[in-house]
Amino acid sequence: MKSKAIVVLTTVSNSEKAETLARQIVEAKLAACVQVLPQMKSFYFWENAVQTDSEHLLLIKTLAERYDELEKFIKANHSYDVPELVALSAERVSESYLGWIKDYLR
Repeated sequence: MKSKAIVVLTTVSNSEKAETLARQIVEAKLAACVQVLPQMKSFYFWENAVQTDSEHLLLIKTLAERYDELEKFIKANHSYDVPELVALSAERVSESYLGWIKDYLR
């Protein structure tokens, strides 16, 4: 089976939590790279109302076969009751970048 790259999205409430979670994911070899985007404003429905909060988005670069383990890890280490977990298939990835991800996640 050929390994497929995916990008997993999750959000956290502040930069300290974002950096901690990003480092933990990479150190656990669940992703080769995690990017933390600057603060943004999120609007979402929760507890019967539209909520607004500042959050940071994490872009997690990993392999599809690592998703289940990554999801379990994020759920265990995230401060939200229902963390965002959205995996996007990377339709095209350079061979050298995909090779780097595979080499690190071995």
